[in-house]
Amino acid sequence: MPGHKVSGQTASGLSVDLRGQTALITGSTSGIGEALAKGLAANGANIILNGLGDHDEIEALRADIAKTYGVEVRYHSANMLKPDEIEDLVGYAKSEFGRLDILLNNAGIQHVAKIEDFPTEKWDAIIAINLTSAFHTIKHATPIMKAQGRGRIVNLASAHALVASPFKAAYVAAKHGILGLTKTVALELAEHGTTVNAICPGYVRTPLVDAQIGDTAKARGISEEAVVRDVMLSAQPTKKFVEYDQLVGALLYLVSESGASTNGTHLSVDGGWVAQ
Repeated sequence: MPGHKVSGQTASGLSVDLRGQTALITGSTSGIGEALAKGLAANGANIILNGLGDHDEIEALRADIAKTYGVEVRYHSANMLKPDEIEDLVGYAKSEFGRLDILLNNAGIQHVAKIEDFPTEKWDAIIAINLTSAFHTIKHATPIMKAQGRGRIVNLASAHALVASPFKAAYVAAKHGILGLTKTVALELAEHGTTVNAICPGYVRTPLVDAQIGDTAKARGISEEAVVRDVMLSAQPTKKFVEYDQLVGALLYLVSESGASTNGTHLSVDGGWVAQ
């Protein structure tokens, strides 16, 4: 996992002073979550990592971020299917650093299948991890942020929070739900110095997307090359995958003071997908 370095100033083009702040990022041991954690660390935030993976690899990642960016980094193994572990995760952030300034709900899974073939257990797991876990983290983070008088909650949604694609019933339903949750909590916290927003990426070349390529090829009966060309990137007018650093730039804006009046909405980072 150690390897790609994300600098808030040189990579994303933005620099925000987050020194002294604590950021909790769910699903941050790989992919988008890892990149966003590094983007926040590059700007001075102390980090709570969370996610699945090999213990030694996760420890190497934790140590790498701490050394590279000169911040404190912790890891908590909360399972996003278990509400009590999620509550403990948020409490851990407060107990370790005395505050929680940034909550980034990023954890997510995917399954691609026709609706008549969609396994019930996959539906339940996707709704639980992609949507319900964000309810639990926000529920427990809110009292901390209210007491501080300031906070930033960012939910990683998707272009699929705004439009649909076939064979992704649970994922699309969960991501649409994330936008509803974002708007509702933003209204509740608007007078408490805390903003709640969502980032809606298009396709980013992540391990999750790599797994989708094969599943989608099987579901549609086409080659994997055709999935990338004719299914995934056909939706993005730029014909390019979204880069990690472009998401870091959007995140840094939302957690900064410049983003203080951006509340209850979403930023689309999708190459023009939902403009069509």
